[in-house]
Amino acid sequence: MGQSLFERMGRGVKLTDAGVAFLPYAQRVLRTLNDGLMVLEGTRDGVAGRLTIGAAPAVGTYVLPRLLKIFCDNRGGVDVMVRTGHSDEVLQMVLDDDVQVGFGRPINHPDVRTIVLYRDQLVLVVSSEHRYAKKGSVRVEDLAEDSLILFDRDSGYYGMILSLFRDLGVVPHQQMQLDSIEATKKMVEQNLGIALLPELSVDREIRLGTLHKVHIESAEPVERDIAVMYRRNKPQSGPMSAFLDLLGEIYSTRLPR
Repeated sequence: MGQSLFERMGRGVKLTDAGVAFLPYAQRVLRTLNDGLMVLEGTRDGVAGRLTIGAAPAVGTYVLPRLLKIFCDNRGGVDVMVRTGHSDEVLQMVLDDDVQVGFGRPINHPDVRTIVLYRDQLVLVVSSEHRYAKKGSVRVEDLAEDSLILFDRDSGYYGMILSLFRDLGVVPHQQMQLDSIEATKKMVEQNLGIALLPELSVDREIRLGTLHKVHIESAEPVERDIAVMYRRNKPQSGPMSAFLDLLGEIYSTRLPR
């Protein structure tokens, strides 16, 4: 049988001995409940909760860190999880609800909003010791004399690079095929070959002077769109909504809910 916690005293009440003993536990429950309500409010306002992101390798390595720095500086209570994969894999992550938002080349699907954020350009880079470094440009026919380093044959970049040389009528000598942009950059820095890489991925090395960007004469820019992908007609958490607001602000585009 439960014990009485209150005792009537005229027009008021006071705690019984059992009530005094129970009071710290009741206060603890109220604090926990209040903390829970604050978490719910933070989740709604986008300053607490979880944000799950899928990204193609180049986006995850060279673009996403800057975006998340801005996002997390103002929303330290949000737990962020990032998964990487090629663009078709990122789309599947979005469809399977493994992630809330994905980044990669645009792939249309009726259940997914796909909105282009920016255009990524491939640039030819050489080491500081290469004969093209000071010249800054190269004729198409001269490229056949150099060793071309290719990366990640499963990515869309691989096909773009081969298509460029096919369109130019040049058959480059393929010295190496690597599995990452970072490994490719290191090989080029050691003057083991030349490479076509996403411009965003070599910005730091170009500024430091360890890699040099070289213009290919008579060649059209090799570009591809990078898009954000997220489910249509699905309620969005506060962190997800806040992240889309940030993307819209940075890339000056409207991201429908």
